[in-house]
Amino acid sequence: MDRYLRIALAKGRIALQAMELFEGIGVDCSMLREETRKLIVRDPSSMVEFILVKPKDVAKYVEKGAVDMGVVGKDTLLEQQPDLYEVLDLGIGKCRMVVAGIDNAGDSLNRPVKVVATKYPVTAQNYFRGRRESIQVVMLDGSVELAPLVGLAHVIVDLVETGRTLEENGLVILDEICPISARLVVNKVSLKMENDRITQVLKALRRALRKAV
Repeated sequence: MDRYLRIALAKGRIALQAMELFEGIGVDCSMLREETRKLIVRDPSSMVEFILVKPKDVAKYVEKGAVDMGVVGKDTLLEQQPDLYEVLDLGIGKCRMVVAGIDNAGDSLNRPVKVVATKYPVTAQNYFRGRRESIQVVMLDGSVELAPLVGLAHVIVDLVETGRTLEENGLVILDEICPISARLVVNKVSLKMENDRITQVLKALRRALRKAV
């Protein structure tokens, strides 16, 4: 064991939840909890090294082999479709990818060509293609809930956790595309070169997740 096993974590709440999981299998994450601007943190006792990146960048680091493993949301995997192994549902960061629109505005899904506002164009296109429907995508970075309210789009495709934001803005869920949660992903080459160590981590996490149920 002469090199660190490198794991990418997304900055924010998911990283904090992931830390708890890794601490549960014996990895010291105390350095990650300190007020620091460090982007790379090591635990010499377990030979694990964490790098902190933006959520959308985790899969890229894993796919390109800059890290061995990563924790990334299923929404990012659906959108980016990276070439890596998705090995474990960690059960954290749970929410839903949905289609939503204005309540009592007619059947928003039954239109010849729908205008869809979203941050997830690939996911939206794949969903409506599966329904054999054509859409025009409007890419937004801000609050997509606003789009149907001002006539910019018929519906939105977005993540929903509690549904409160939709409700407060007069929107309703028209269909659920899929459940979303954080997944553990592995670089394909790393799984061959570091198979024993990665397998040990996977087995330990699976045991911890079973105990938590």
